[in-house]
Amino acid sequence: METLTETELCYPQLVNMSCRKPKRSNTEDVLMYVVLSFISLLTATLNLLVIISVSHFKQLHTPTNLLLRSLAFSDFFVGLLMSFQILLTNGCWLLGDFMCTLYCTLEFVITSASVGNMVLISVDRYIAICDPLHYHTKVTVRAVIHCTCLCWACSVVYNSLIMKDNLKQPGRYKSCSGQCVTVINYVAGIIDLFLTFVGPVTVIIVLYLRVFVVAVSHARVMKARITAVRLQRSSNVQVKKSEIKAARTLGVVVVVFLTCLCPYYCSSLVGKNAVFGITSLPLETWLFYFNSCLNPVIYVFCYPWFLKSIKLIATFKILQHDSSKANIL
Repeated sequence: METLTETELCYPQLVNMSCRKPKRSNTEDVLMYVVLSFISLLTATLNLLVIISVSHFKQLHTPTNLLLRSLAFSDFFVGLLMSFQILLTNGCWLLGDFMCTLYCTLEFVITSASVGNMVLISVDRYIAICDPLHYHTKVTVRAVIHCTCLCWACSVVYNSLIMKDNLKQPGRYKSCSGQCVTVINYVAGIIDLFLTFVGPVTVIIVLYLRVFVVAVSHARVMKARITAVRLQRSSNVQVKKSEIKAARTLGVVVVVFLTCLCPYYCSSLVGKNAVFGITSLPLETWLFYFNSCLNPVIYVFCYPWFLKSIKLIATFKILQHDSSKANIL
């Protein structure tokens, strides 16, 4: 019978109960640590810049930007949660059963909130493009704040109910010490799949298809009237062009989000129960994490105000008096 050395066990003192460490070279462990640390730091930093920018500069206090800030909050927390993965470079969970359950619950809450924010962004663009005359009356700053707060509150309550068995008895489903596993029963997993993936994704796709059709129609109308209505070009036409550009940018964000999220949910149901273990994360989970880093990168290329705000933040000019009134648009 093979005798396990201490380096092969998560808890050497628990020979018969400890999980075994994955067999990896020191080079692989160091590479994983460096990559995870870089992605985690970059994700948290970039999204924090988005949060500070939208919160500080008054010109950015628009409904659409407040939705981007809410999305940045969820992406920022993803960056923080990734720091836990750095502790798992040796394949062992050493923070206890309660922290394991709390980690998984927070991950579910953030995922649901991200999906909800994407739905709100799609609704915002739908109204802006398809019903522009009533946009400013239907979509106000106060309404967006209420909707985002409700989105986060529902996410917390819903996922707490989904994870109640794991929260009541943390670690009840682990097979060995050093493992972090949570289990959702089959019925709850199916409900969760439809409420946090199939339903929202369907709404997002339908709304953006409608936005795309209307945006193309507006573009054709603007092109046809550009010579005949030169006086209106600087007002109505320009507004429509800005709204269409915003819809295109946020459309990229939505497409990237769905691309990264689909593999995560498609592999979430395994067998009779949905089993989520974070000591051996699959590729689709890392893809979902990486999406949180991509969103602010998209803003850099599509929103000039983001680069200007980063410059003001990096040079500490936001600490100056009345810096919140700076013109960055």
